[in-house]
Amino acid sequence: MDFTLLIIGADANAYYMARCYHEKYNKKAYLIAKNPIWFNSLSKIVINKYYENIWDEQEFLKILDEFYLEHKDEKILLVSSTENYIELISKNREYLENKFYFNYPDKEIIDSLINKEEFYKRYMNNGIIDLPKTIYYDLRHNEQLNIDFSYPVIVKPANVVMYRHMDFIGKNKIYKVETEEELIKIIDNIRLGGYRDTLIIQEYIEGDDSSLFDSVIYASKDKKVKRITLAQIGLQEHTKELVGNAAVLINGYNEFNNSEEIIEKVRLLSEKIGITGFAEFDLKYDKKDNKFKLLEINPRQGRSSYYLTPAGCNLIEILYKDLILKEELNYEVLQKQVLLSFVPKKIIKNYIVNDKFRKKALSLYKNHVNPIDYKKDKNLKRDYLLYKKNKRYYSDYKNAYWKNK
Repeated sequence: MDFTLLIIGADANAYYMARCYHEKYNKKAYLIAKNPIWFNSLSKIVINKYYENIWDEQEFLKILDEFYLEHKDEKILLVSSTENYIELISKNREYLENKFYFNYPDKEIIDSLINKEEFYKRYMNNGIIDLPKTIYYDLRHNEQLNIDFSYPVIVKPANVVMYRHMDFIGKNKIYKVETEEELIKIIDNIRLGGYRDTLIIQEYIEGDDSSLFDSVIYASKDKKVKRITLAQIGLQEHTKELVGNAAVLINGYNEFNNSEEIIEKVRLLSEKIGITGFAEFDLKYDKKDNKFKLLEINPRQGRSSYYLTPAGCNLIEILYKDLILKEELNYEVLQKQVLLSFVPKKIIKNYIVNDKFRKKALSLYKNHVNPIDYKKDKNLKRDYLLYKKNKRYYSDYKNAYWKNK
């Protein structure tokens, strides 16, 4: 093993990539980000450094140059945990690829996945996987609302990067809207909050959280998928900031019994688009027509994608084998059943409404994995904050604005 890992970002995604590196190679990863988050800053397996202006493109490149000069005799694997940094890496591909090893799609593909208006318009009629009915409402114009499907509807920003950096009263990551009157009020509030781009208004696919599925692919630079998963989600996060992120999932489990078909469709669509590296496909099973509907694609590993490692594919090892060792990788479906849970066992008992999924999750809980709770990364303060985070889940779900139904 002869490489150094540099992670850009400071969220749970960033931490578990460092964990994957430590689990496999027993080495500390370097992490650079804008602000500290405790599960990284208090970690013994991460070397942290923070830069106030890292989101500025020229400052970003300067920071990477400084790191390269400090480690120029090493092979440096570059991994991002957020779309912001992935865009900057891909945009400056020619400048960076002689210094770092990384695997991200071309910027045009990244932009088509990150901007949700472009995503739905470009891939709505992809011929492989269905998407929910969708309309686009531009807040830069005073448009007439014209919805040709029934309520409830889902509302979310098309420009997630712009929206992420905004702060206003009543801001939600995703809105579930029951009536036109409520929709108008929400649109007005988002406009007053300063958002000036398109909103996605979409049909709501009925079903509790266990209708949601997560599929993660890894594609080599020739755009061929080499690893793929399918995991049923039993519970998503229910806070305004994190709704849409899986809190409990089981890889290799699907109570609807058509895994092979949707796995093959995800592979075909990934290769049709030309994705490289990791990507996360968010899906929902629609019981009205017994089809999986594609909600979005993230051009990176997701917040919960750590489960690939216990399922047989260490996320850092496969990058190392593909990019540095240049090994030939075979195609593999990761079928091992793995329970990933950010939440305590009692939350699973109380808030997963699907009886079949809940029983399955509880039967696997003894060997579950939590991406940010690593037995080789223990200290009193970090353990105490993990304990407090687990306790906070009880109030998060009790007082949740998003209901599991």
